[in-house]
Amino acid sequence: MSISSTPSAPSAPGPDELLAMARSLGEELVTLRRDLHRHPEPSFQEVRTAGIAAEACRAEGFRVTTGIARTGVVAEIGGSGDGTGEPDGEPVVALRADMDALPITEENTHDHASRVPGWMHACGHDAHVAGLVGVARLLGTLAREGRLPPGRIRLLFQPSEEGMDDEGKSGARRMVEEGAMEGVRQVFGLHVGSHLPRGRVVLEPGPFFAGSDELFATVRGRSSHAARPHEGVDAVVLAAHVVTAAQQVVARRLSPTDTGVLTFGKIHGGTAQNIIADRVRLEGTLRYFDPAVRRRLREGVEGAMEVARALGGEAELTIRDGYPPLVNDPAATDRARRAAVEVLGPDALLRAEPTLGAEDFAYLAREAPGAFMWLGAALPDPREHHHPRFDIDDSVLPMASALLARMALL
Repeated sequence: MSISSTPSAPSAPGPDELLAMARSLGEELVTLRRDLHRHPEPSFQEVRTAGIAAEACRAEGFRVTTGIARTGVVAEIGGSGDGTGEPDGEPVVALRADMDALPITEENTHDHASRVPGWMHACGHDAHVAGLVGVARLLGTLAREGRLPPGRIRLLFQPSEEGMDDEGKSGARRMVEEGAMEGVRQVFGLHVGSHLPRGRVVLEPGPFFAGSDELFATVRGRSSHAARPHEGVDAVVLAAHVVTAAQQVVARRLSPTDTGVLTFGKIHGGTAQNIIADRVRLEGTLRYFDPAVRRRLREGVEGAMEVARALGGEAELTIRDGYPPLVNDPAATDRARRAAVEVLGPDALLRAEPTLGAEDFAYLAREAPGAFMWLGAALPDPREHHHPRFDIDDSVLPMASALLARMALL
């Protein structure tokens, strides 16, 4: 008598196989990233980029929804246990990439430099999109082979991380409002770091990126001839006093153990060199981790406006809410750290202090436990983010794809 047995289903790939699969896509991902770099698109206008992402996901069998948050793409796979069925209520793991570029004129001369005057991918969002397309390629292959574990995996191609719309809402906030995070159990994101060694990962639980608010102030004086300053009230001098007073907020209103930043990065005023200015416009930002620090910074900058009033001028201040602090969930961080060690090895993890930069992934991490990481991608001559010569070692793209896929598959 013979005994027959049912063959077991193919197992999901281990980290080594997953990285090997991703490396086989390396040339394709680099080509895609450089194409995206040539064609940067502003916030909420990422039509070409979104179209490329949507088409790549459809080709891999994902259920794709476009037009989320204007130009965003939501692509999902899994849901019936075999990687091909419709959603069945199983929990979702979400992976996010941002798509927008910056209003910077590129100074690089390589063949994939920006072809759009005044715009460039100066923060690596082109690499993020290419990396997440790589994830779609990996998961699509596993689904066709019957190796995709139960559950649903959702890819979020998000517009406008760098800016907000007229209502003060960024792409992540818009995507949350339009349902992109419904059913998500955990969410993960990755940012290439042009300042970090290639292939090294920075990932810590707790506050990781700062919260930020935007400052808009107008200081008013009274115009007169430059030769008769006593007949006017010099708004330039008033603004200088306001800026100096604002800098004392961090130095004297915060404890030395607190973390906060208050910066005026843009000042504009005056009409001619021989006219006392009657108005100066100031724009800036404040950064914080602790809500109590945020409150003291806001109170302090409001107090700095009083200096202009005390000297005979007027001052108006508007503070616009920005991104909240990005706080990495401990359990999600453990999962992401495990993926990093499995894919890149135990020496991949670096320790680093939280950054006072802001990141609107924070909105996603408020909807579900999340973890956000840096992946080092420095060139031998490292380039700064948000700089006209920004660039990365894009050979890290397969690492990015394998890392994100592994987080989803654990």
